[in-house]
Amino acid sequence: MAVAFGFNNTPCVARLAKSSPSNFKPDSVYYRSKMLLFKKKFLDQIRSGEKTQTIRLWNHRRMKPGQRSYIPGVGYIAIISVEPVELARLTDADAVIDGFPTADLLRKEIHTLYTAEERKTLTPFRVCFLVYPPHEQQRITKERQKQKQEQKRKQSNDGQRQEFVTQTLNKLLKLSKPNGKRNRCSDE
Repeated sequence: MAVAFGFNNTPCVARLAKSSPSNFKPDSVYYRSKMLLFKKKFLDQIRSGEKTQTIRLWNHRRMKPGQRSYIPGVGYIAIISVEPVELARLTDADAVIDGFPTADLLRKEIHTLYTAEERKTLTPFRVCFLVYPPHEQQRITKERQKQKQEQKRKQSNDGQRQEFVTQTLNKLLKLSKPNGKRNRCSDE
């Protein structure tokens, strides 16, 4: 699967191949696409493929391998792996694919992003991802546009249906009240 993205030599893909290649299903979506937000200074590294990992502190795992996500300013990404990690055990190799020259600088950035309380109570997760190539970005964008149009159509139909039900109920109420008199059922 990763060969299709053209990133078959990245550390995240190597980690995936060692663990369980069956976990990676780029077209399956476990949840609705969730966004991963990044500081602007990282967007160029993500677009170029230099940054293919992020460390996030969460109270529980928020993403799964195979999930599609979105990074504003970059586009759609495929989540390759999500695994708990100890901040103290991060290596310089981890830091490089996260966009930092050393593990110490990566940890320093994490300390600026999260409070001491968050670092104590939340679990650090290593999230490896790949940016979909341009032709896949276009396909996914068209797919999302169709989904949004379908949602609007359903909402419109629901609104029309609700209007029909309301009109029908009003007609029935009028029919049940001859000459403006109320019957026993509608006296409540």
